[in-house]
Amino acid sequence: MTFPFPPTKRLVQALVGLTLLAAAPAIAEEVKPADTARLVSIGGAVTEIVYALGEEKRLVGRDSTSIYPPAAAGIADVGYMRQLSAEGVLATNPTAILAVEGSGPPEALATLEKSGIAFLTVPETFDAHGIAGKVRAIGRFLGVDAKAETLAASVEADVTQAASKAAQRPESERRRVLFILSTQGGRIMASGTGTAADAIIRLAGAANATPGFPGYKPLSDEAIITARPDVILMMDRGGDHGAADGDLLAHPAIRLTPAGEHKAIIRMDGLHLLGFGPRTASAVKELNAAIYEAKPHVAQ
Repeated sequence: MTFPFPPTKRLVQALVGLTLLAAAPAIAEEVKPADTARLVSIGGAVTEIVYALGEEKRLVGRDSTSIYPPAAAGIADVGYMRQLSAEGVLATNPTAILAVEGSGPPEALATLEKSGIAFLTVPETFDAHGIAGKVRAIGRFLGVDAKAETLAASVEADVTQAASKAAQRPESERRRVLFILSTQGGRIMASGTGTAADAIIRLAGAANATPGFPGYKPLSDEAIITARPDVILMMDRGGDHGAADGDLLAHPAIRLTPAGEHKAIIRMDGLHLLGFGPRTASAVKELNAAIYEAKPHVAQ
């Protein structure tokens, strides 16, 4: 701005004041908290955290993996977290959406993020610190930071303590665990590194029998035999993904492993085992006991 005469100090101060006043509404708008009165929660652990914070009254929708606590079954199901329909989510008329990292497909998430509804992607990390981070992020989004901090500190301490106790066994004595995601078409889909299964096995004081690849992949018979698992770990679920123990033990490669020889098969609820939420310390203790203390479950 130019002046026909040199501006006085008072004029400059007045102009600065007017500029700040003009900017004030915009600043106020930026810090306005999100409207989370009608919340859709996508991801089983995310929903568990909402309940653990005592904020379940906001929920108007949840995904199909959100099966704990049992009361969540009474909330509208918007579909599987990796196969979401934007229309299905929006049909619940939400004012806010929480979606755990890895939800999808990307096109549906992009539509939801562009809808103008408050949206938060909750980061996923498979360790005690990561669970605490999820709790804090959700608490901040819902405007209950103090409650979230209390819960985060408690959960992180519990998981750390459970893992520390499980890790007291020397590495040479740690059992090798083969996590099988599915047996669809007779092919064994197993877990490598960087997965929730790999993380929970290590937290429980055991060793992943197949650490030579990232993610999940089908194994050849030779790879299964070479892995020499002492224990087979699976999610407790039905359908073609969850073969009966008898069928699994009849697999020609499984039969030749120590796990097959001793019929050592452990099945646990998938959300409890792999959710990495408020109950993870319990999952660590349960899995450790199943691997080292209790007899493996084998269906008759």
